[in-house]
Amino acid sequence: MNYKIFSLIIGFTIWLLATIAFRVAGQYFFLTDNLFVLIGLYLAVIPFLGFVATWFFNKYKLGKLESAQSAVIMVLPGMILDTFCIEFFAKVFPNLPETDGATFGSWLMWAYATVLVFGLIRKDK
Repeated sequence: MNYKIFSLIIGFTIWLLATIAFRVAGQYFFLTDNLFVLIGLYLAVIPFLGFVATWFFNKYKLGKLESAQSAVIMVLPGMILDTFCIEFFAKVFPNLPETDGATFGSWLMWAYATVLVFGLIRKDK
């Protein structure tokens, strides 16, 4: 399968699974009033998404340019769909306080930036 198509599939799948997790159980782990938990959530994204992105880049033997392209394609589905999730936060995530919407949006931007950085720092082999 073409790496661009698979990048899109991986990105959409991660977005879908994360959205379901927040919709079903976000109230148990997205604790914005607990600074240590919140910092942990920001930090946990780095190795998880870094591993997924690096695994993918290695699987397809992507060079620097292709890795950057792949990273952009991976984050696009989530960035587009999360625009609506943030706008309609209370309806999409009724289990989370509406006041968590800004923090959620910030965390999402951090996650997307993480994938993009891993695509950009990739070295040619």
